[in-house]
Amino acid sequence: MSMAVGGKTGVMVDMNVTPLIDVLLVLLIIFMVITPLTPYGLNTLVPQPPPPNQPPPPPSQDPTVVIEVAKDASLQINGQPIKESDLTARLQDIFKTRATKVVFVKGDPDVDYRYVAKAIDDAKGAGLDKVGIMTPKVEAGQ
Repeated sequence: MSMAVGGKTGVMVDMNVTPLIDVLLVLLIIFMVITPLTPYGLNTLVPQPPPPNQPPPPPSQDPTVVIEVAKDASLQINGQPIKESDLTARLQDIFKTRATKVVFVKGDPDVDYRYVAKAIDDAKGAGLDKVGIMTPKVEAGQ
């Protein structure tokens, strides 16, 4: 801050930076508030193991549908082999009479993620509400 008192130089012109600092502080506060609200990942759903004292349901009444992606990128739905081109149509057939539209995807640890992502994309394309991921720990009941 400077001040000119008289003199031979005449009028002294200084830029007023106070409004610029005010705008800067307001923008800083806005960005500090918005930053924690941004999403950082995907919401996933994992199947819950049955209670320890309850037997598992028979396979014919099991509501869980699992898409398995093998090491060679081949697909299976609940143990039945299926072509990748037929996956969307088969899932639509399975879920057209079901009220809950939840499917789980299980990928081999050595398979490329793109094959698992393609299976998830096909499941979403079949109109399923939720697609969950199965991991070895979840499958073991841990």
